Amino acid sequence: MDKLIIKNLTKSFDGTGVLHNVSFTVRDGEFLSILGPSGCGKTTILRILIGLESADSGEIIKDGVNITTLPAAKRKMGIVFQNYALFENMTVLRNVEYALLKSAGTKGEYSRKKAAAKAKEMLELVGLSEHLDKKPRQLSGGQQQRVAIARTLALNPDVILFDEPMSALDVDTRLSLRAELKELQKRFGTTMIYITHDQEEAYALSDRIMVMDAGVIHQLDTPHNLIDRPADDYVRNFVIRNINIKINSLIQFARLEDNK
Repeated sequence: MDKLIIKNLTKSFDGTGVLHNVSFTVRDGEFLSILGPSGCGKTTILRILIGLESADSGEIIKDGVNITTLPAAKRKMGIVFQNYALFENMTVLRNVEYALLKSAGTKGEYSRKKAAAKAKEMLELVGLSEHLDKKPRQLSGGQQQRVAIARTLALNPDVILFDEPMSALDVDTRLSLRAELKELQKRFGTTMIYITHDQEEAYALSDRIMVMDAGVIHQLDTPHNLIDRPADDYVRNFVIRNINIKINSLIQFARLEDNK
């Protein structure tokens, strides 16, 4: 069953086309990555989906309802940004509590006591029970990202959007967060759309990957099919180039280890 149906999205900034009749579907409970180089239009899609930008034309259908003109607060989607967007003057616990108490979708639903209990539950899920009273600046980048994820999960959105959330993290933290993110998705059954330029990350996380360049979709398929049956030369070269880069990096690393 399709959770989202996106029809013919177009978008221009200052007369320059960024999206050109982009159409795709996202299945209920799916982890879909939108993969492509900087400037290909992937973040613009995310901002249009959640309601932070308006498309010049096109439609967004969610659960059979046209939400194209709905305000962001009524779309029941959550977003996790690359820069975490945490309140530096609040504790970890208060950051999540505040979202429950003040977000349009949950405002009035939670007492302070109930919000605190929910926030603690979500923070425990992401392994931060021992850091509830710390401020964001006292946490590592990976821990701050976990707070942002817990805050979004607490709001119980139907769809969670991720805007390159791991690009600023070190390799070990990224690997750990990947595993946790997949586990959380399985536990909650939430539809997730993940923006990235990192092919390895997309392959590790995704049920399907949408490969983009210059505002158009070249292929939307499973990771296996992208490698075995690329739709065109762009996808073929993109996949092979990145695989070769990864293989060469591994070879160089192995050589360095052998020479120690």
